[in-house]
Amino acid sequence: MAAEGDTDSYAAAESEEASGSPARLVALSDGVYAIALTLLVLNLSVPADLEHAGFAHALHDVWPRLGTYGLSFAVIASLWRDHRRIFQFVARIDDAAIRLTLAGLGAVALLPFPTTLLSDYGGHEPEAVTFYAATIAAANLMYLLLFVRILRHAGLRASPIPRRVARGMATDHAGTILIAAATAAVAWTVSPAAGLYLWLAALPCGVAARRMRRPSRARRPKRARRPKRARRTGQKSG
Repeated sequence: MAAEGDTDSYAAAESEEASGSPARLVALSDGVYAIALTLLVLNLSVPADLEHAGFAHALHDVWPRLGTYGLSFAVIASLWRDHRRIFQFVARIDDAAIRLTLAGLGAVALLPFPTTLLSDYGGHEPEAVTFYAATIAAANLMYLLLFVRILRHAGLRASPIPRRVARGMATDHAGTILIAAATAAVAWTVSPAAGLYLWLAALPCGVAARRMRRPSRARRPKRARRPKRARRTGQKSG
């Protein structure tokens, strides 16, 4: 009986893979995102057995790491949201879609390392800012190429992609790539600290831009009020 069950599950998995179902790829992606978000916390620590003065100094040193933690958490969460939005329209995947997804996941899994570099050296080393920007740009580029492939191949789609959604998705990823290039350029031409602050400023600007692109709900037109019927008083006129 156990062998029969194993055979059935193996056959079902083979059938699912042959049909190009994205279920296993989505499950793998969720696991990678969860691990990447968890690894960000490992950059936050305070030495043990410190006196009050040493503890206050160590806690003061943690604040830059908290800032880069929040920035990277928001970046990874945004990438996961975009990944989920893309696969809402996917019915099946091909080899190219798998390769693009895995390449994007590779950049996401790497992000905790440049986050540590950014928190430790981002204020005075342009290479740290550039490495961080390049990692985020690579992840967004892979998902932009994946989305374009899904958009151009109707056989991979589960349903048509609305033009507004396609335009917003392309704008989000292309805009993030441009911001990454701008922060790297600012880090080399102005100062690494300016490039780091540009990242921190770009995050709320991106959230505000996404909110502004959301279609406003059309208000229902108010019905014209009917004039109240005059109360009949007395007898009806002839």
